[in-house]
Formats: sequence, structure tokens, C-alpha cells
Amino acid sequence: MKTSRTILVLCFWIVCLTFPLLSRGEERFRGAWIATVANIDWPSQEAVGNTLQQQSEMIFLLDSLQSLGMNAIIFQVRPTADALYYSELEPVSLWLTGETGSWGTQMPYDPLEFVLHEAHARGIEVHVWLNPYRLTLKDYPLPESTAQILKACAFQYNNQWYLDPGKEDTQAWICMVVSDIVSRYDIDAIHMDDYFYPYPVKGQPLPDRDTYDANPRGFSDINDWRRDNVNTIIRELHTVIHSLKPEVQFGISPFGVYRNDSTLGIQAGMTNYDDLYADIVLWMKEGWIDYVVPQLYWEIGRKGVDYATLAHWWADNSYGCRLYIGLAPYRLIDRPNAKQKGAAWATGNEIMRQLRLNDSIPEIQGECFYSTRPLLRNPRHLCDSIMLFDK
Repeated sequence: MKTSRTILVLCFWIVCLTFPLLSRGEERFRGAWIATVANIDWPSQEAVGNTLQQQSEMIFLLDSLQSLGMNAIIFQVRPTADALYYSELEPVSLWLTGETGSWGTQMPYDPLEFVLHEAHARGIEVHVWLNPYRLTLKDYPLPESTAQILKACAFQYNNQWYLDPGKEDTQAWICMVVSDIVSRYDIDAIHMDDYFYPYPVKGQPLPDRDTYDANPRGFSDINDWRRDNVNTIIRELHTVIHSLKPEVQFGISPFGVYRNDSTLGIQAGMTNYDDLYADIVLWMKEGWIDYVVPQLYWEIGRKGVDYATLAHWWADNSYGCRLYIGLAPYRLIDRPNAKQKGAAWATGNEIMRQLRLNDSIPEIQGECFYSTRPLLRNPRHLCDSIMLFDK
């Protein structure tokens, strides 16, 4: 019984993910995030420090994604100013070895080089995912191995360490890290997600007033100054990437709401522009990024953040930038928890509904799934949506 259900669900995913492809007669972007921070997707905690197990797990992930029709992965290679690739600038990642340290003594292989070889052999693009400003997770100390230049640019917010986006040394360092990766690896894209300035915490102002006072650059409003800090790094990264390798793309997967809009019924607890200081619309309008993947991790009909309203909003405001949508298989749940976590996610057909809606919007050119392990988990009752698809 279990085997037949697994086969049925696998068939469902193949149908779901190829449905948009078949209906338009052209290849869509179909990707999955592989998160490495805290060992979310890879490597497993059991594989930390074990090269053969790490490689075996990655091959399993890539083979599974290929079987689902995926043509891209977004592979997290710099979660917290560390590296899952050979680097002379930043230490080997804690999530690979169990402790941070130098590459020469701790890692017998280069994970990024391994992933590139295996993914490209399967016809899968590799978009390398970097978190630009985050130095640690919450309640983690700043590692001894963190470069002195970064320590001089660090501030602590909500028990977490970040690089100060207003510091020129921060911007120079990030550009140097990206330049190093682009110049040495056969990657398909540089990718950054929604973590720019920290997610706001009520009653905790950002500790960057001294940086602003020291160099306001003509801005009378600190919020405009913060947005300009992020605008500057995005513009500079675009220049760095395309000057080294014009074929390498630069993509961003922002939080799903740009700004609240009462006329459209969009009302989120925070937004890109006003809270994360990420003016994503400007980046698309100016051509500083090659694609955008808004994280629309809500269901169709959700009050304030209705998936359908937001999908149309991004389509109407993408300014010709390639638009893919970030979907949330991690939200699929078993029926007993439906009341607490959202009934729309309890039967498995919510993602099918979203795929169909996306296919009806010409500007949407693909999807990306967060994240790989939930995508491959085959949640119970997911096969229910086959009946909906057949109708």
C-alpha cells in the first residue's frame, strides 16, 4: 500500500511540474532550493564531516529532482559568511564539518565543484545562493575564524550578527566574494534571497544610527539611506558578475510583498520596501537583476496576502524581468493539523491550483520550490489532487 501510494504521488508530481511545460510548448524554469544552513536539505546532520555520505546524499537529491523534471537548483553556498566551496576568503561552513575553520585542513573535496559536475551532467543548472549580510544564526556567537574586516563591520540585532550594509567595507567584501565565485566556477547564476536588512522586531531599532550619522551621503531620511545601501550593492554586483561572465545570471527571491496596497487588499505584516529596505521594483526597472522569484508562500484566497492577487501584481510590475514564482511544498500538511495550519494545505491540491493559475499568466515563466526535502517527502494525501487535475 505504501509503495503504491509513493508511486502515485511521484506520478502526480511529474504531471504537475510538466503541466505548464506541455501547455505552452516551451521550457519553463523549474527549480528547487537546496538549503544548507542548519542542515535543512543537505547535508544531513548524520553526514556532517563524512565526504562519501555527503556526496551520496547529493546524488540522491539530484537524481530525484531530475526525475521530477527539474532543470535548476538554487544551492546555498554561503549561509553565514562561510563557504561550501573552496575559499581563501571565508572559512569552511559549520554545516559541512561541524566547526568552522580553514579549508586546507578540514575538507577533502570541494562541494560546489562536485555539485556543478553532477548537476550539469543531468542537464540541471546550478544557481549559487549567497546570503550577503548574515554572519550568524540567532543565539550563535561570532566565530573566531570570521575575518577581522567583517568583525569591524558587524552589528548584533535580535541576538544575531549581521554585516552593516551602510559600511563601504561590507559592500567591497561582498563584491569580492561574488567575484571570486564567478571567476573560478562554471556556475549558471548568482542568487540572493530576502535576507537584506534583518527582519524587524518590535521595540528593537536597528543599531546603525552611528553609521548613518558618520556618512549620510546627503540623505535626510535614514530609511531612504538604508534602501540606497542595498541598491548600491545590487547595482555593483550586477556590474561585477556581467563584467566577468556576461552569461552568468543574477537573481533575487524577495519576500512576497513589495509594499502594502489597500486598494488591492494587500496587507502583510512587513514588506520588502518599508521593512527590509529592498527596492526590488527599482532593481527590475533598472535591469540590475536578470530574474526575480517572489516567495509567494500563501494560499489562494488568504486574506491580506492572497496568492492570486500577488501573482498578478508581480506579473504587472516585473518590467520585463524574467519572473518565476517561489512555491511552498513545506506547507503541505496532514489533515489532523489542518485547522491549526491552514485547511488549504491539507489535501495537497493547493500547489496544483497555483501551478494552473501561473500557467494562465503569460509573464510567469516558471516556478521554484522551497525546499528540496519537503518537495521529495511525498506528504500524505498529496495524491488527492490527482482527482482535481483529472477534472
